[in-house]
Amino acid sequence: MTAAKRLALVLLLNVTMVVALLVVGLAARSLGVLAAGGDYVGDAAGVALSLVALRARRPKGMSYAALANATFLLIVTVVVVVEAVTRLLGGTGHVDGLPVIVVSVIAVLVMSACALIIGTVEHGDLNMRSVMLDTLADAFSSGGVAVSGAIILAVNGAYWLDPAVALGIALVIAYHAIKLIGEVLVALR
Repeated sequence: MTAAKRLALVLLLNVTMVVALLVVGLAARSLGVLAAGGDYVGDAAGVALSLVALRARRPKGMSYAALANATFLLIVTVVVVVEAVTRLLGGTGHVDGLPVIVVSVIAVLVMSACALIIGTVEHGDLNMRSVMLDTLADAFSSGGVAVSGAIILAVNGAYWLDPAVALGIALVIAYHAIKLIGEVLVALR
C-alpha cells in the first residue's frame, strides 16, 4: 500500500473517531474524552496536510505539514491544560465512567490499527513521523482515559481523575510536539 493510501485510510479512521469522541465526551461530561477528541481533530488536519504534501511531492511541503500538525497539537494542549487546571481547582462535576471506558477502548484499538497501517517510518521522514507520533500518542492517551473511566466507575466518584489524566496527557503530547517542532525547524534550514 502506498504512503498516500495509508494516510487516506488513517484520515478516515481519525475523522470517525473525532465524531465518536466529541459526542461521547459531551454526553459523559469528560474532559479527558473531549481532550482526546480535540487532539484527533488536530491529527485529522495534520494527516490531511501530510496527504496533500505527499501528493504534491514537495519535501519542504511535507516538513511544513509536520510543523503545522505539531503546532496545532500545542494549541490544543494549552486549551486542555487551562481547562484541566480550572476543573481541578474549581471542582470537577460528575463524569459518566462507562461511556468513557467504551469509547476510549475503541479509540485505543483504532489508533493501534492506524499505527499498523502507517507501518515502519524512515528516520528522515518528518511528515510520516509526525503522523506516527500523533497516532501513538492518541493510543496511549486513550488508554489513560479508559483507566481513569474505569476507576471513576468502580468507586462511583473520584471525578478529579478525569481532568488530572487530561492534564498528564497534554503535558506528554506538548513535550513530543515541541521536540518535533525543533526537528522540523532544523530540517527546514
